[in-house]
Amino acid sequence: MLEVEQYQTGITGSTAREIAASAEAAIRDERLGSGETLPTVRALARQLGTSPATVNSAYRILRERGLVIGEGRRGTRVAPRPALRAPQRPRARLPRSDDAARGVRDLAIGLPDPELLPDLGAALARIDVEASSRIAGLESSDPGLLELAAAAFEADGIPAEAVGVVSGAFDGIERVLRAHLRPGDRVLIEDPAYVSIRDLLLALGLVAVPVEVDDSGLLPAQFAAALAHGVEAAVIVPRAQNPLGSAFDREREAELRELLAPHPDVLLVEDDHAGVVSGAPCSTLLTRATQRWAVIRSVSKFLHPDLRVALMAGDDTTIARVEGLQALGPRWVSHVLQALVAELLRDPEFESISRHAADVYTARRGALVAALADRGVGSHGRSGLNVWVPVREEAPVVGALLDAGWRVLAGERFRLATPPGLRVTIANLDVSEADEVAEIVASVEHAGRPRRAY
Repeated sequence: MLEVEQYQTGITGSTAREIAASAEAAIRDERLGSGETLPTVRALARQLGTSPATVNSAYRILRERGLVIGEGRRGTRVAPRPALRAPQRPRARLPRSDDAARGVRDLAIGLPDPELLPDLGAALARIDVEASSRIAGLESSDPGLLELAAAAFEADGIPAEAVGVVSGAFDGIERVLRAHLRPGDRVLIEDPAYVSIRDLLLALGLVAVPVEVDDSGLLPAQFAAALAHGVEAAVIVPRAQNPLGSAFDREREAELRELLAPHPDVLLVEDDHAGVVSGAPCSTLLTRATQRWAVIRSVSKFLHPDLRVALMAGDDTTIARVEGLQALGPRWVSHVLQALVAELLRDPEFESISRHAADVYTARRGALVAALADRGVGSHGRSGLNVWVPVREEAPVVGALLDAGWRVLAGERFRLATPPGLRVTIANLDVSEADEVAEIVASVEHAGRPRRAY
């Protein structure tokens, strides 16, 4: 039966590339769905009249593309979110564009509050667009922006001898990983982790090694165990961790540094995506012994989400390789965007605007965490734009909130080994609205069991 069912999905071919291409088409067309198990190597080889070695090579191609996951004796299955775009299918529920008409507030999208961002129009009017986009020297980064980036990194104790500009935080993370790693390498990540990190590792054929986080960041015992077992890289978020909102405190930072010190060859990638609006001071696990590293700061959370620019400090080799990969692809980050970012960062009002935004986000996080605690529901939200709410089951709470006009994200896509939870983005949640959201969560969570105090 298994062979007949898989034959109907359209996996065909006689060479590894042909088999992999047909399987990719089946995944793209959704004939093979997320999580679906593929035939065993021997079963598919018999079905196609080819050798097990050929099918094994095809499956390896699919793994390296991030389309499938190999799970040993459990077989090979389609990745939860394959690294390709599937055609859009009609859906029963109304799309998000209709949320406003339905009276649904979006606490799922994770973007900053537009009212707390600086005025792009005024800054754009002040820059010389023609000078910014001249062909001469176009493939180099804006020297003024590099100078500002270096000064900001150094002010936080991060070496800035080598600094570069990339097209957003994930562009930077991807280029750093590509510069040093190969398919099959093991990468330490947080659990729960931002969805795109997991998807990126799948797409690059890298193996995720999850380490649980609490309010203060990575758990030291699990961190030590992962390092001892062997990882080639670690991708971490020192503050505003998404989705849990954790931030290193000084004690945790020192403990993790000490554990990392005997592993100077581990590639350390720090994603400081929220930066000055995170509501927590800068932290880093960098030491003088760290050989390969990058600290990446996006501007999307405090300048504008459409400014696809991130600033990166790193060791000489890493920055050189990242710039080399850029030269092979997009060649440069838009100089108009670079000049605009530099102008916004130079603005005398920037510091007060970003400080105000950080204070507002802190108040909104605190209001929701307190409202949940008042109703006997625990949550996490020490920094950043999100609050993580552990729940017994995700779907009933998500559904109840949506019925009441609040869209949040179920935690399933974020977590690997951690229990169920919800991610609630507080960027646009007014302090006065926290009680309403908390009451709905509590009403579902406490249904059929006594309340607990937190």
